[in-house]
Amino acid sequence: MTDDRGARGADPTPATPWDDDRGDVPGWVLITLMTAGLVIILWGVAGPLLQNVFTQAINRVSSF
Repeated sequence: MTDDRGARGADPTPATPWDDDRGDVPGWVLITLMTAGLVIILWGVAGPLLQNVFTQAINRVSSF
């Protein structure tokens, strides 16, 4: 019987602490989507307020 495991051998432990992160992709996708959602919500609420502040600042500078 031949060994089909290749060069990795039978050791299931990762070579470095970062090698075991590949199973956490769904977690990172969820974090990314939640962050994007928060940005969209904050932008919807604060966008008009920031636009008013910017417009007032430009008007004050332009009036000199």
